[in-house]
Parts: sequence; C-alpha cells; structure tokens
Amino acid sequence: MRILLTSDLHYALPQFDWVVAQVADFDLVVVAGDLLDISSAVPLDAQIAVLQALFGSLADQRKLVVSSGNHDLTAPDSAGEQSAPWLQALGEHGVAVDGDTIEMAGALVTVCPWWDGPVGRERVAGQLARDSRRGGRPWVWVYHWPPDASPTCWTGNRHYGDPDLQGWIAEHRPDVVLTGHVHNPPFKPDGAWADRIDGTWVFNAGRQIGPVPASIEIDLGSRSASWYSQLGHEEQSLDEPPVVPRPSF
Repeated sequence: MRILLTSDLHYALPQFDWVVAQVADFDLVVVAGDLLDISSAVPLDAQIAVLQALFGSLADQRKLVVSSGNHDLTAPDSAGEQSAPWLQALGEHGVAVDGDTIEMAGALVTVCPWWDGPVGRERVAGQLARDSRRGGRPWVWVYHWPPDASPTCWTGNRHYGDPDLQGWIAEHRPDVVLTGHVHNPPFKPDGAWADRIDGTWVFNAGRQIGPVPASIEIDLGSRSASWYSQLGHEEQSLDEPPVVPRPSF
C-alpha cells in the first residue's frame, strides 16, 4: 500500500492542484489538516467553496483522506466547541474526513479531527479505543498535531507537540501516525520528518512555500518512506531506526 502525506497547505491553490494530480498514483492521499488559512484576505466561505469544488471533482475520492487542523475550525458543534463542519460535505462525495474509519486492502485508517475542548477530546479517545479492537492489519492514524517530545514537533528551539497524542500512541500502539501542524521540524537541526516511538512510526512532512508542498511517500509493502522537499530527497527504511538528529542545511 502506497500513501502520500502532506499537510498545512493553507489555501495555497497550486499546492492543492499538485495534490489532486497525485491521487491516481497512490492507494491513499492524505492531507493532514490546515487546508484553510485564517490569515488570508480570501474569506473563509470562499476558500471552503473552492476546496469543496476542487476535491469534489476527483474521479476517485475514496483514495483521499482529509482531516481538520486548527485553521479549519469554522463553527461550534453541538457541545459549543469549535469544529470543521464544512468537511462533512466532502464526506458526502466519498472523501474520508474527521471521525471516519476506512478499511482498505493494506490498512485500517482512522481519521481524527482537531479537537477544541474536553468533549472533542473524549470523542477522539473513544474513536481510537473502538478502532483498536478491530486489529489484524497495519493501523494508520491521521492526526494534525505530532506527539510531544518527538523530533517531528521540534521548532528549532523547543518541542511543540501534543501530549494527548503521545499518551494515545503509548496506549494503543498504532503502526503509523500521519501528522502536520508544526511547519519546521524537517528543516531544522535536531528536527525530523520521521520518528519511531517504540513500534509506531510518526511522520510530518513540514511546510514549504511554492507550487509543490513538502510531502512524504510511505510504502507499507516495501517498508520504506521518502521525504521530498525543496532541500531534496531523503529515505528511511521502516525496519531501521530513524536518523536523529538530522544534519543542518
């Protein structure tokens, strides 16, 4: 099973066009949050309409997974906590979105929302607990924020990660966690695009400007991963320890 991971596109339309063009070449294409840009001059309603039309035009939406990030929260949910209800329109077209769990030939994929309070946190905890009982195949999580104390959340001067995700990984032991949110780690000394926590691989491609986003290709069959960015190309065997710290550039 071949997976393409990117995140934090922040309404960079050329990067979205690039993602759409890759869908045919992978078994799964993941955008791990922050599709919108709350600092853009383009109103959020207009951003949403453009992205819904773009993703809705895909010939095979079932290959696409989109989770929310902090920039994607646009309205309160039934508990009064901020959420991304606009993503559900993509779900109606077959895109896997927040709260979904999809079974594929090569993996079980759990798509987690960006939660904004205790009710949302408990929903994610419950979703992970339920999916943990399915078992029997590689288990992949999509979650916008990397775990704390990992080089995948290193900003260049501190770790900026999610301690809740750190605890959930320790509890449930997924095979792969696909993240984003922290833009800098792959580009900083002591940061990384890949980390292994016991048996769990964590990936964060980082963010770059330009028409092509930073991305990671993961092949569960060949047990390999590759990072692509303006700095070039790096590879990681999933059967070998991660290379940490990374060299400075």
